[in-house]
Amino acid sequence: MSANRLLAHFDRIAEAPDAAPRLRRLILDLAVRGRLVEQDPEDEPAADCLEEARARLKSVAQVTKRLRWQHSTPISFNNVDKEIPEGWIPARINDTGLYINGLAFKPSDWKKKGLPIVRIQNLTDPTKDFNFATGDFPDEVLVRNGDLLVSWSATLEAFKWNRGAGVLNQHIFRVMRDEQLTTRDFLFLLLRYAIREMADSEHAHGVVMKHINRGPFLNHIVLIPPLAEQRRIVAKVDELMALCDRLEAAQTQREEARERLTAASLARLSEPDPETFRADARFALNALPTLAARPEQMQALRRLILDLAVRGRLVEQDPEDEPAAELLKRIAKEKARLAKAGKIRKTKPLPPVDKAPFELPENWLWARIRQISSDHGQTRPKTDFTYIDVTAIDKEKGLVASPNVMTANEAPSRARKIVREGDVVYSCVRPYLLNVAIVNAAFDPPPIASTAFAILDGHGFVLPRFQWIVLRSHFMTSCVEGKMRGQAYPAINDTDFARLPFPLPPLAEQRRIVAKVDELMALCDRLEEKLSGEEEAGGRLLDALLAEATNA
Repeated sequence: MSANRLLAHFDRIAEAPDAAPRLRRLILDLAVRGRLVEQDPEDEPAADCLEEARARLKSVAQVTKRLRWQHSTPISFNNVDKEIPEGWIPARINDTGLYINGLAFKPSDWKKKGLPIVRIQNLTDPTKDFNFATGDFPDEVLVRNGDLLVSWSATLEAFKWNRGAGVLNQHIFRVMRDEQLTTRDFLFLLLRYAIREMADSEHAHGVVMKHINRGPFLNHIVLIPPLAEQRRIVAKVDELMALCDRLEAAQTQREEARERLTAASLARLSEPDPETFRADARFALNALPTLAARPEQMQALRRLILDLAVRGRLVEQDPEDEPAAELLKRIAKEKARLAKAGKIRKTKPLPPVDKAPFELPENWLWARIRQISSDHGQTRPKTDFTYIDVTAIDKEKGLVASPNVMTANEAPSRARKIVREGDVVYSCVRPYLLNVAIVNAAFDPPPIASTAFAILDGHGFVLPRFQWIVLRSHFMTSCVEGKMRGQAYPAINDTDFARLPFPLPPLAEQRRIVAKVDELMALCDRLEEKLSGEEEAGGRLLDALLAEATNA
């Protein structure tokens, strides 16, 4: 792999998922397969060193207290599924050193002073405090700076130890390397690659924590290059990994700057300055599409749009609009007429909202949900019907997308609520999932909804789409969460839902708000498509580069 080629394309491939880890993985793959640097026919072949290394390991093993070394099983070239570069030799991990397992310390063995016990937690988290132990420990389980350690349980990885002297805990191998067969840094690369291969194979077992048994680990086949080439490989790996680090750091800095600007923009709108709000809102809505580059940022932008909408900050107010107070009177009059005609159930008057959740614009007012809407009661299906439950909801589009047609005999016990075209359905069970939709068609056969839903008919005075905006807003979600009951399936009951506060604007302003929200949500859709396209293009380029490098 060329560092210049990586640099030339990194900005594009960085948009691909897991770009940096995949590049690092590729570098490691190429390194241990002899494809990262050129072979030199003048290098001493590794085969000349292998048998001597085995003899040295056998001799060293005889003086250890914790290991009986066994000669490696011979390798047939037919057993090697990788192309072997010139001058390289297949070997087993067993040939590269003695792999000493640590001691089995129990909590009762832990002391306040003594030698630090090197546990897996201390390998994976450099800030993790040590436990200590005292005693006369065999030299081979004592850890020093520069040692290679291999965790074969829980965290399957190789590590370079640099935290001072210690004594090794179990489930970790200390590597007593044969210094004339491999360099320390090349063996480190080789072990990282081998463990990754084994972690993805049948040799790794365990459900909660993965483990690799000693036998399969030591018998795993690796390729050993000449010592001179090992040094060239390590130098090239260091160069490319440092390049990945620098490019990733630059990308992180850009993301952090973008994140700070996005957060500052959102904060200025969440706690607005009345004198600068309009300018702040214009800046946010103009700039955030440029700033938003990740799914969570797009979600923040969508939440911002809804939050501005329900607070009356998305469009200009028009003093000529009929005030919401008059609109509420007309809603009450219509509900009384329908109740008298027996078309809806008469409900008890609800008290006014005495404590405003936030300040509303002039001509708006606070009402309660059942002051601005009605439901149609319940019925038991007697003929075929269109069943609306949460699986029928496309909550992002706010539509009933895929209802099922059922016979009366198939009706579940929850199929009871009468719904009509133009109603809004709101799932009161696990409401934080935001299953809210408009009944967007005159379904045939007529629809019936699950009792998990609250049904809202705004009688033409509160637009269905505006209701959807309010019910999906962070403000309403917070109100609902404060009233939820239950553990496994938390829900809000009908009484509590009916009394929730609802910010009511004039009908004309509702129309302007809905138009602006739809315009901005369409912009969000286009931005997400653009981001997805860039991510896919980066992924395709990365795949091509990886394939090119792998097959070179």
